[in-house]
Amino acid sequence: MRKKTFAAAALLAAASLTLSACGSGDDSASPVSVVSEEAGSDKAATVLDQPFEKPDLVLTDTAGDKYDLRAETKGRPTLIYFGYTHCPDVCPLTMNNIAVAKKQLSKAQQDELRVVFVTTDPDRDTPAELAKWLKGIDPQIVGLTGDFDTIQAGARTLGISVEAPHKDKNGKIVSTHGTQVVAFSPKTDGGYLLYGEDADVKDYTADLPKIIKGEKP
Repeated sequence: MRKKTFAAAALLAAASLTLSACGSGDDSASPVSVVSEEAGSDKAATVLDQPFEKPDLVLTDTAGDKYDLRAETKGRPTLIYFGYTHCPDVCPLTMNNIAVAKKQLSKAQQDELRVVFVTTDPDRDTPAELAKWLKGIDPQIVGLTGDFDTIQAGARTLGISVEAPHKDKNGKIVSTHGTQVVAFSPKTDGGYLLYGEDADVKDYTADLPKIIKGEKP
């Protein structure tokens, strides 16, 4: 087993830099994680030897209610992704991939799993806007919005870089953010797996049953 040390926010930098709206900038202040990687492994998940602590976030859900991330997902298999509804490519693709794979689980497993989408564009992604967008993907997905600085700080604890929304050269508002999905174990509540934007339906379909049990893919 080879071990490598990465800045988690930079794990997918090469792929992220090709995106116009969903990129990941380098963040020297990001946590550094040691990951184990089997030689020649084609697995989508990167296993962290030192899992991330779940962010201490209290945000607003699609019903307009307060949502305490740690309390609501404690002891449950959880996937967290930071993105925004106006994203033209990676965000909807990632969420759809997870949603399609999730449907392959038993009903009990689907009810146990928590998939959390935290907006990186809170000014536009109101609770109503998030609810409308997620309804077309999977209404069970938890959509969260709130203060941008709080969201950015929460993402940073997972090594995910999130920049404030800004206008591009064409005048379009874009949100630049890391594209990782972090999976948390129901056994420890630690974020022990990282998925990049290349993870597809097949990958999540194979791995979700193991994540449900807190196992490594």
